Order: sequence, then C-alpha cells, then structure tokens
Amino acid sequence: MNTIGIFFGTDTGTTRLMAKKMAKVLGDAASKPLNVNRINVDDMLQYDSLILGTPSYGIGDLPGVATGIKSGSWEEFIPQLQGIDLTGKRIALYGLGNQDKYPDRFADSLFKLYEKLSGLGAEIIGNWPTDGYEFEHSMSVIDDKFIGLIIDQNNQALLTEERIKNWLLQIAPALMDNITINSAYDLAGHN
Repeated sequence: MNTIGIFFGTDTGTTRLMAKKMAKVLGDAASKPLNVNRINVDDMLQYDSLILGTPSYGIGDLPGVATGIKSGSWEEFIPQLQGIDLTGKRIALYGLGNQDKYPDRFADSLFKLYEKLSGLGAEIIGNWPTDGYEFEHSMSVIDDKFIGLIIDQNNQALLTEERIKNWLLQIAPALMDNITINSAYDLAGHN
C-alpha cells in the first residue's frame, strides 16, 4: 500500500475531526481516516505506515465499552492484534487530553496504545515536546517528550492547526520513507 493509513477511536467525534485535518494536510499521501470500530485487522495491516489517534478516557484506560463508548473503540480492537507481529510497521500516534481538568493524568490513554503497539514490534515515531502544555503528570511522557502529538481542544484549540502541521512535517518523511522501503522490498519478490 503506497499511502499512510489513518485510524482513530472516538466517542464525541473530536479525534475523528483531528484525523480528517491530518488527512487534508497530507493529501494523496494519506488514506481516508477510519474509526477502529468499523474496521478489521486486515484493513489496518495493509499499511506499512500509520497514524493512529485516541481520546483519553478513564484513568489511562484505552477508550471502549468499559469507558462508556457504546459502539466500541481501541479497547475492543487491540485484542484482535494479539499474536500479530507488527515489525516493519512505522506508527505515529496522536492523543487528545484536557490538561486543566485532568492535570494529573493528562493524555494517559495514548501511553496504553503506545505500550500495546510497541509490544507487538511496531516502530513508534513522532514524539512531541511538552513545551507549551501545563500539567502535573502524564504517562505519555518518556524522556521528557510526549510519545506522540498531544492535542488539547478544550484549552488550546487555537494551537491545534499549527501543532498538527508541524507534527506532520516532522513525521511525514519517516512515514513515506517506510512506504518506499517496504514497497521496494515487495517489488524485489519478498512478501
């Protein structure tokens, strides 16, 4: 597949809106963003490079039925990846959070997604600086950086467009390079 796959989990639609903004910026390089509650594993695995997004729910929980999302989300999708080797997949993550309302667990759900995917061999890219955010603690901070783009639409909506564009400028070369490398590998007769 020669595009970047974009998938998200959502309840209120904000994570979907961010996915659509990213797809618009990336243009033909990106797939149509899809909700993980409407796909199967093969839909995601057809891409070598992915952008995955999640809202934050509970106390660092993956969003899903247990956190009140009736139609399901990452909580239901991730178990379907059990036993699948994601080596060779390059994944950039983004998460939503509210630093004023939840400063002690800001965007923690993103870490759960990171933990599951990296545990299956995926290469996670796209860390993001914590500068400009005000929070007490986040599981999604490793080595003083977020493990992906963090968006706070509740308190910093005016910064969202610029953050998305800057993050995509940062990650797009690595995502496109992975597509090129894996396409060349496939063309050489290795599947």
